[in-house]
Formats: sequence, structure tokens, C-alpha cells
Amino acid sequence: MTGRSHARVATDRPHRYAKQLAAHLGRRINATWDEESGQGRLAFPNGTGTLAAIPGALLLTVESSEPNLAALEDVVGRHLVRFGLKDELVVQWRREHTTAEAAQRRRADAPEDTPLGQDHDHER
Repeated sequence: MTGRSHARVATDRPHRYAKQLAAHLGRRINATWDEESGQGRLAFPNGTGTLAAIPGALLLTVESSEPNLAALEDVVGRHLVRFGLKDELVVQWRREHTTAEAAQRRRADAPEDTPLGQDHDHER
């Protein structure tokens, strides 16, 4: 079964963060960002994601089979939170057709970065 999760990340710089996220993840996956349209796509081996910059927010969507959905939420959210440390970005995921939610925010003792696909200890 395929699942989809959405997050609306409040920020005054949605284009900047989307571009940075696509560029960073693009080193390991197929990621695109179109500055003119304010839209981007992420193609993971086990799912997809979209980025949309709107005034005051960055909209994120990830889609994958249910067992992989949490991993995609983690990868996208964790990297964005790290990039937005100064702005204290918070990624609050909401899954379609369920009441499940997951929040990601930076912890002072969190490791800087580890390879995609590895487990990470984060707030849920």
C-alpha cells in the first residue's frame, strides 16, 4: 500500500531552503529544483518527493510504500532542519488517511549528518 505524507514548513526563505535541499540530496538521488516555478522533485529508490515554495512556507510531500514512508520523512525532514538550524525550522509531517504525525526539529546533541538510509535517533 502506498502512503503519502505532507509538511508545511514556515519560513521566510522557502526558495533558498528548497534549492539547498534539492542540491544536497541531488548528490545521492535524482533531485531537481526550478527556481522560476518554485517547484522541485525528489526521486528516491523507494519513493518520491516534491518541494513547493509559497509565500511564507515550504511545502513538502513524500510518497512511498507504507514501510518506507517514515524513512523518507526522516531523510527530507532531518536535512531541512539541519539547514534551517539558524531559523529553527520545524518539519511536522501529516500522513494522508491516518492520524499519524511526526515532528522533526534540531536537538543540541544530534549528530551532524550520516548517509542516507541509515537509522537516526530523532524526535517523533
